[in-house]
Amino acid sequence: MSDYKTLVVDGTAYETTLTRNYLRRKPYRPRDPKRLAAFIPGVIRAVKAEAGCRVVRGQSLLVLEAMKMENDLVAPADAVVKAIYVSPGDTVTKGQLLVEFE
Repeated sequence: MSDYKTLVVDGTAYETTLTRNYLRRKPYRPRDPKRLAAFIPGVIRAVKAEAGCRVVRGQSLLVLEAMKMENDLVAPADAVVKAIYVSPGDTVTKGQLLVEFE
């Protein structure tokens, strides 16, 4: 016998069973504008900024190679780079912290 749970979506309640994947999902966390993380696993090919430098929104910070494509990772906003946690040649995983801003 399945255990039904109440799931509320946009104010409407639904009686349903929840999958194992749903129950084990990671909770939603809004993106932190002071942290730049890898969106895909790959290899860092170039680091174009350094700790303490000022960057403007859209400025290239890193080049991440993934699936034979080079992805330019850019500053999400005007900021000062607090720390860079990778070097050229480093292999990174999805979600790994690459750059932190002040």
